[in-house]
Amino acid sequence: MAETFTTPTARAGAKHLRVSPYKVRQVLQLVRGLPVDDAVRILQLCEKDAAGDVLKVLDSAIANAENNNQLPPDEMYIVRAYADEGPTRKWGQARARGRYFRVRHRSSHLTIIIARYTEEELEQRRRREEASGVASGGGRQQQRRRAERVRRSRAAQRGEHDHDHDHDHEEATDEVVGAEVGPASEEDIEVTAERDEALEAASEEVEATAEDEATADEDEATADDDEEESK
Repeated sequence: MAETFTTPTARAGAKHLRVSPYKVRQVLQLVRGLPVDDAVRILQLCEKDAAGDVLKVLDSAIANAENNNQLPPDEMYIVRAYADEGPTRKWGQARARGRYFRVRHRSSHLTIIIARYTEEELEQRRRREEASGVASGGGRQQQRRRAERVRRSRAAQRGEHDHDHDHDHEEATDEVVGAEVGPASEEDIEVTAERDEALEAASEEVEATAEDEATADEDEATADDDEEESK
């Protein structure tokens, strides 16, 4: 049974999308029942991968409304949005001990239907906009430009934060290097001199011990030679 609507509608769809219907439905729940301009802005800022496919289908529905039915986009809203399950491509991967791991690549069929508000609803929207001080008009292009400005602003803020972090790191490094190469105090000089004297004394002691051991070894070798000659 075909659906009937009291106002003019436009629709668009896409088949065999390589994404699970479950993931598409999560995005559709965000925009179902919203005005077209609000839905476009939400999809542009949505971080889910399926939002890109939904936005393309919504743009196609808006273009159909503008070109085929001469309907203004700022008077449209999403009346139906659903995703059906498409064919599943089966694939597998060999696993250990002769086992086989089954992988199923899901697909979905997406459909979006937009409809025009009734005259009463349009009048109510105009009153709300006038009461809130929001200027009417603008449409889809204005919302896209606004979303693009938001994205650029966020990217600029992230870049400034990274630059400040790098600058602070460079300043800290300069401070450490300056501390290392700065002039030494008298206490540091005395400690260094004492350490050098202790090292020199230790090295002389080691050399003397090595000489004594070498002399003892020579004496033992000479004694052994004398014993062998006497025999």
